[in-house]
Amino acid sequence: MALITCREAALGYDNGIVVSGLNFSVEAGDYLCVVGENGSGKSTLIKGLLRLKTPVLGEIVMGDGLKPNEIGYLPQQSAAQKDFPASVFEVVLSGRQSKGGFRPFYSKKDKAVAMENMEKLGIAHLKNYCYRELSGGQQQRALLARALCATEKLLLLDEPVAGLDPLATREMYEMIRQLNQNQKLTVIMVSHDIRSAVEYADHILHLGNQQLFFGTTGDYLRTDLAKRFLGGERRV
Repeated sequence: MALITCREAALGYDNGIVVSGLNFSVEAGDYLCVVGENGSGKSTLIKGLLRLKTPVLGEIVMGDGLKPNEIGYLPQQSAAQKDFPASVFEVVLSGRQSKGGFRPFYSKKDKAVAMENMEKLGIAHLKNYCYRELSGGQQQRALLARALCATEKLLLLDEPVAGLDPLATREMYEMIRQLNQNQKLTVIMVSHDIRSAVEYADHILHLGNQQLFFGTTGDYLRTDLAKRFLGGERRV
């Protein structure tokens, strides 16, 4: 069974439906990139996948024993979050909160997992640094390590390279690809960066307040939709 299946799902708010016609599935090991213009429904879909919003129509089904608190989520950062006065280790370790149940403290295993994920992403040496003193790329690595602490199955990444310089952007994309290929983690990434989406992802979901396309990246690149979208980027 797929990790996530959307069947005729529509999501929205009291003032109306934001995105509809969602019919897609994400299998274990997939790397899906969700693309579309501003206001197309990408953020609303994220809330639905995280169970923060219930579909107005249809359903979103979790498979393979996946629970909402087992999704490693990397949200877009606000200015306040970038200035968070905690150590890097504390930020990463907080990703284990969903594993603790009612425990008021972190276990040895929690701390070991946090260190393991920091080493995996090359930031173990920054353990005792203040998070707000890090560069943008280092902060994103810390947040990715935090997301890894919450999951062994699925990463949900919302614009993970927003605001990063070209080098940090490339490094982040490469780390995400390695996690997908080497750790066999399923990745769902929301991105405005359509060029990198088609370079790294194996599946594309294109939204425009409804599902405009879902399928393999190869099939997507043959569509008029992709040509129009990529062509528009070339002219910018």
